[in-house]
Amino acid sequence: MQKKKGKQLIGLLVCLAIGGAALGFGISDGVFKSAGSVFGNIQIDKASILTLIVMIFGVLAVEKLLVLLLGLFKGSNHRAATVITITQSLLRYAAAIVILCWGLSIIGVNVSTILASVGIVALIVGFGAESLIEDVITGFFMLFENQYNVGDIVEVSGFRGTVSDIGIRTTSLTDPGGNVKIINNSNMKDILNRSDHASRALSDIQIPYETDLPAFEEKLPDMMDSIFEAHKDVMHSAPVYLGVQELGESGVTLRFVVEVDECDIYKVQRILNRELLVSFRQAGVEVPFPQLDLHQK
Repeated sequence: MQKKKGKQLIGLLVCLAIGGAALGFGISDGVFKSAGSVFGNIQIDKASILTLIVMIFGVLAVEKLLVLLLGLFKGSNHRAATVITITQSLLRYAAAIVILCWGLSIIGVNVSTILASVGIVALIVGFGAESLIEDVITGFFMLFENQYNVGDIVEVSGFRGTVSDIGIRTTSLTDPGGNVKIINNSNMKDILNRSDHASRALSDIQIPYETDLPAFEEKLPDMMDSIFEAHKDVMHSAPVYLGVQELGESGVTLRFVVEVDECDIYKVQRILNRELLVSFRQAGVEVPFPQLDLHQK
């Protein structure tokens, strides 16, 4: 995050430096005095070129400054963070549109005439940019319907990750390994939002068939309380014994579950496996391993 903000600050300073240099050169050379006379007709000269440079880098500087300021605000919740990222995306698109329209006006193009015929242009472009329009519209619907927000853990088409950025056109997901997958908003379908409710970490562990199951089950409540006391930071409550899950080839499989935050589900699963193994051994029950018995006549 700090690296990203550093790049934004460097970009802002570069835009200000180039725009300021062009503005200073134009003022000292007196080329802006005649700039107003070229707006009516298309004309590219020193005045229009310098005006374009000042305008472009001025708009980019304002856009980068606003994006940088928005980045300083830390959303109190996932919804606020989502609004910030989408606003940053909107600012980038708005800056491009302003530069295009203002730039055409500077070189003398009658922008109002272009805007009057925008209906025909939009129809033509619409057929070629159907997916782009679908991405943008879908993005707005997802924002208003609050389907997911920045910071939520979601699963889309088998890819599970944390929503790191939501733009007007795309959504970025980051998995636990740091891999970033960028998905078009129109392809964000069949979303499984795993952050809405508490998740459950599962652990299946075996005991030998010769174990006195009723007597062993009487020890489990104290065992679960001890595990919870040791890991209150990641467990919402004490693990729950669900019962016999399977009668396996080498032992009886018991199932345990515990409520956790989705972001801790795999971490707690590893913790629960370890704690159950240690607790079972302390109770005199060794977890069986696959073995083969040979009987010879």
